[in-house]
Amino acid sequence: MWYAIISEDVENSLPLRKTARADHLARLEALKADGRLFAAGPNPAADCEDPGEAGFTGSLVIAEFDSLEAARNWADQDPYIKAGVYADVTVKPYKIVLP
Repeated sequence: MWYAIISEDVENSLPLRKTARADHLARLEALKADGRLFAAGPNPAADCEDPGEAGFTGSLVIAEFDSLEAARNWADQDPYIKAGVYADVTVKPYKIVLP
């Protein structure tokens, strides 16, 4: 089943994101290589593609896991959590309707 992992950043998270970005992206690339990643990306803090120093307010990952517990376990191991980027993470089942 598909799951949405919705993360909210702490204030001024950009420096923290930069320290853990490579490891964070490597985990997403692994999901992609397994054919289990539907979408992933950050929420810019400004209404533009590159918010610069404004940074980001959170992230969204939509990926396939065997269970809600497996999705939560995967989310709990995110390098951004270890780096203190995320203030809150919500994991919920997701049903793809379109495209």
